[in-house]
Amino acid sequence: MERPTLDEVARLAGVSKATASKVLNHRRYVSEDTRRRVEEAIGRLGYVPTTGPRDAASLRAVNVVFDTLANVYSAQVLSGIVGAARAQDVEVLVDALDPAAGDAGGPLSASWIRRLATHGRAGVIVVTAELTAGQRAQMRAAGLSVVVIDPLNPLDDEVVSVGSTNFAGGLQATRHLLDLGHRRIAYAGGVSVSAPSRERLQGYLSALSDAGVAADPGLVLEQGFSFRAGREMAATLFARERPPTAIFAGSDASALGVLEAARRQGLRIPDDLSVVGFDDTYSAFTTAPPLTTVRQPIEDMGRVALRTLLQQARGERPDSHHIQLATQLVVRESTTAPRPE
Repeated sequence: MERPTLDEVARLAGVSKATASKVLNHRRYVSEDTRRRVEEAIGRLGYVPTTGPRDAASLRAVNVVFDTLANVYSAQVLSGIVGAARAQDVEVLVDALDPAAGDAGGPLSASWIRRLATHGRAGVIVVTAELTAGQRAQMRAAGLSVVVIDPLNPLDDEVVSVGSTNFAGGLQATRHLLDLGHRRIAYAGGVSVSAPSRERLQGYLSALSDAGVAADPGLVLEQGFSFRAGREMAATLFARERPPTAIFAGSDASALGVLEAARRQGLRIPDDLSVVGFDDTYSAFTTAPPLTTVRQPIEDMGRVALRTLLQQARGERPDSHHIQLATQLVVRESTTAPRPE
């Protein structure tokens, strides 16, 4: 099927090709009615400008879309992206998903993708959000490069993703608790469709299996990588007939929620409950006690994503379609041996 042309857009809108081009390039001296008709024609035809590898002059701006900006993880990812962009003299435009907007012009909507293409963006970095097959196809059609950091859903080899060795991190966290003597270890993870959370869960299950410890389905909860989710999952675990002696939280944010739930329950950390997080964000060493956690190089993930996006935009093949940076267990004061039964 042939791509719609600017001539077809102009014809459908009832304007000249030159006027349609002015609207497309956001030039002045076009009436609002004319601009509206051209934009409606672009939407109806699914028109996107013909694009190939960007030249150096057009690699001036990238868009970054977060699922949320209200956590420390997002701030550290953005820090890495901005640092790498500054070194490349590239502007970073930041947005966050708005579920209420849907396809009404919000980030990752069809109209939003078309606008980016007309503005000559180098591409899009999507952080911890779902990127659907339809959105991927629209970005390809628009000639936009895309890199996903910690993707919510599994991606095919046509999309570059950047993350950490989540399975190894889950393995490290759980082995640490097993080595301390814990056997009733819970996993408080992200939503069940989250690819990073599922990989961390598989590391947890593998460590238990290697140690000959049967996994208890009642100790595996998957609700979200947030303070509230961590607090609620911990409260559920504490209500079990045999509560855990240790909790491996799938993120530092949820680990903080676990610590708050333990405080409300009157439990002392780590004497009554050991807690391990995942991320090693700034908040991990400011908790009381400081949090044992799995460090993933969050700022490096942002830097690698930015460099890889520009590499694609120049028409170069990425070094890998699924980039994983190494994790490392950081032992602090929130874990110790369990109390004797």
